[in-house]
Amino acid sequence: MIRHLTDNAASLYRRRELIATLVSKELKARYRGSLLGMVWTFLNPLLLLLVYSLVFSIYMRVQMENYALFVFTGLLPWIWFTSSLSDGATAVVSSGSLITKSMFPAEVLPMVKILSNLMNYIFSLPLLFIFMLAYGVPLHRSILWLPVVMAVQLVLTLGMVYFLSAITVRFRDTQHVLGNLITLWFFLTPVIYSIKNTPEDYRRLLYLNPMTALAVSYQDIFLYGKAPDVTDLLALGLLGVVVTLIGFRQFEIGKDMFAEEI
Repeated sequence: MIRHLTDNAASLYRRRELIATLVSKELKARYRGSLLGMVWTFLNPLLLLLVYSLVFSIYMRVQMENYALFVFTGLLPWIWFTSSLSDGATAVVSSGSLITKSMFPAEVLPMVKILSNLMNYIFSLPLLFIFMLAYGVPLHRSILWLPVVMAVQLVLTLGMVYFLSAITVRFRDTQHVLGNLITLWFFLTPVIYSIKNTPEDYRRLLYLNPMTALAVSYQDIFLYGKAPDVTDLLALGLLGVVVTLIGFRQFEIGKDMFAEEI
């Protein structure tokens, strides 16, 4: 399995220029024909933030300092993660015209979805910094941990997307089941509530969710000005490598049958 990981990584690296071209094309096509274009990169998370802030801070009266900023901090990486899963699951089946070309490397398609959503996250970061300025929350040296946390999330997302994109070719219901699982997953991740406000017994269960540690890491970096838990990041990094091995292996097994299945 290690060989599959290194072979796939090497293949993706050799095709980095193709991936970069497809990512650029994906970003341009995403909002083509819309009046606001790339502005939707900022508007989509802002509209979600407005909804959650309205429901939880006004209607349900959640008592938390800088609640909107708290939600926004976790919402942006959550959107990157779930958009990558949703888009990545259909990366192969939605590219039938490319897959049927015998020379086209199918393995670049899931990576394009992940990286295009990563770019959306990066483009949204200045908006988060503006929110921090508005709430009087300074940037601390803990921001230097941001690339590390993003890298851990990237590796974890990578394996899941490759696995999902492979099985969706054969089991098309996967994309519909995934949508419902993502909704449930969201409420099991401390994005709209603080992990500190959950009962101790349930808190241990919540940490079985890998996105819990990531959400808390982003909150530590941006809100509390402290380094994330290194043990959690190491554990998630190892989990990400294992998941990526499984995802690449599943993709490699199914790749030869993609053209027939589609």
